[in-house]
Amino acid sequence: MKIYRFAAVCLIALFSTSCSVYMAAHQPDRKDMEVIRPGVHQSVVHSELGTPIWSGNENDCFVEIYRFTQGYSKGAKTGRAVFHATADVLTIGLWEIVGTPAEAIANGTKMTVKISYDDNLYATKVEVSKDKQDTEDQPPPQTGSAGDM
Repeated sequence: MKIYRFAAVCLIALFSTSCSVYMAAHQPDRKDMEVIRPGVHQSVVHSELGTPIWSGNENDCFVEIYRFTQGYSKGAKTGRAVFHATADVLTIGLWEIVGTPAEAIANGTKMTVKISYDDNLYATKVEVSKDKQDTEDQPPPQTGSAGDM
């Protein structure tokens, strides 16, 4: 009877503290940056990066700026979730003390991509940068307007 109680306590501890497993499985997806290069059409860029945060004319070129979080592949997210679940089982849930903060820190890289297009909407210049700080709340550049397309 004692073994059943112990097993029940372990299961309750495991399922009530599996935050790192959930966090690892729900990290942002990885964007395929290999397709974002000069010569690619704007429609390909939109299919990979989504809607730009700003678009307009800059130095006689049509420019779009994208801001997103570069995440992880499905395999990496699955592997991390399995690791956290295994660590939770082996430590009877104590792994969450380490695992949850680790997943909160390793939640992807903030990226900004600025793409200049020619008259036929093919990329002519691509600038990629990792954001040093979270700039999601900062306004876009003041040249042009969001409605210029």
